[in-house]
Amino acid sequence: MSAAAGERPGDAGGLFGGRIRAGAGRPPLFATAICLLLVVAALGGGAIAPYVPDEADFTAILAPPAWVEGGSLAHPLGTDQLGRDMLSRLIAGARISLLTAGAAVLAGGTVGVALGLAAGYLGGVVEAVVMRVVDAFLALPFILMALAFVAALGTGIGNIILVMMLTNWARYARLVRSEVVSIKKRDFVLLARVAGLRPLPIALRHILPNALTSILVLGVLDVGRAIILESSLSFLGLGIQPPDVSWGLALAEGRTYMTVAWWLTVWPGLAIVLAVMSFNALGEWLKAGFDPRGRL
Repeated sequence: MSAAAGERPGDAGGLFGGRIRAGAGRPPLFATAICLLLVVAALGGGAIAPYVPDEADFTAILAPPAWVEGGSLAHPLGTDQLGRDMLSRLIAGARISLLTAGAAVLAGGTVGVALGLAAGYLGGVVEAVVMRVVDAFLALPFILMALAFVAALGTGIGNIILVMMLTNWARYARLVRSEVVSIKKRDFVLLARVAGLRPLPIALRHILPNALTSILVLGVLDVGRAIILESSLSFLGLGIQPPDVSWGLALAEGRTYMTVAWWLTVWPGLAIVLAVMSFNALGEWLKAGFDPRGRL
């Protein structure tokens, strides 16, 4: 797919990169490096973390980062109010954040793609019912829906993933339905019908693969959104619960000590900002390459 007329493909600009037409130019290097670092931390957190994340050390309570007076290289990013190593907790938080975000995007995407595929291909009553439900979900603020679902279902990682899936599927359904409505009119789909293929094989073999790039872009963009939602719920005490570690939970625990231990809120807050901005930048780069018409 070539660049849009009148626009010149450019390199990634700025710290997190810019919009890149048709995949020309390099990806946002800093954002890509952060995403890869988070994936490594999530997959190998137990092996690379210097300490057990929830192990208290009452001899090192509120130790500052290594470069601050009183700090030590034993705890390069300092410790919290219970003497727990902040670097280890950030690594553990990356695992929780990416696990919940990835599972929510995968589950929500699967449900949304299935419903959007059915609505777009079958049309009629199926399309009308699915799209009215989609409109209802998209009309409500996602954080308000999440709070309502958490109040009904409870906290914990499993319930948080379910809540995030329930607040996320409608975006995929709307996208896939619009893609299917366009794709099913193309010649290769009409030829498949003439050849006698049934609707399900046509939808799965011929229509869905042509919508996968748009689904991929939306999925990458949604990872950052899911991280914000999980962190927000955990900060409010409605998400991840101790002894599990979450960046949002670490923020909530550290706010009491902001005036005496700034690092308790700065590090998890910085982790959330970098993660969200990096996945958004990577998603925007993919969007510019795969979706130059700006349908997402």
